[in-house]
Amino acid sequence: MAKVFERAASRPDEDNPEWTAEHFARARPASKLLSTYIGEEATRELLRRSPGRPIQEKRKVNQTLRLDADVL
Repeated sequence: MAKVFERAASRPDEDNPEWTAEHFARARPASKLLSTYIGEEATRELLRRSPGRPIQEKRKVNQTLRLDADVL
């Protein structure tokens, strides 16, 4: 008979308990909550999205190539 190992992810964690419906009902977005602690301007600066990766001059092209198994 195969030995069954208990996965760590399936065990209860006292430091990180599972959320209940009450927890979800009380939850608020970070943008609303942070402004009470650090102010509106600091919250906007903290949650602002970065402009992203710059566009490259030589962009790569996505190409799919299907080969027969005999060729490989």
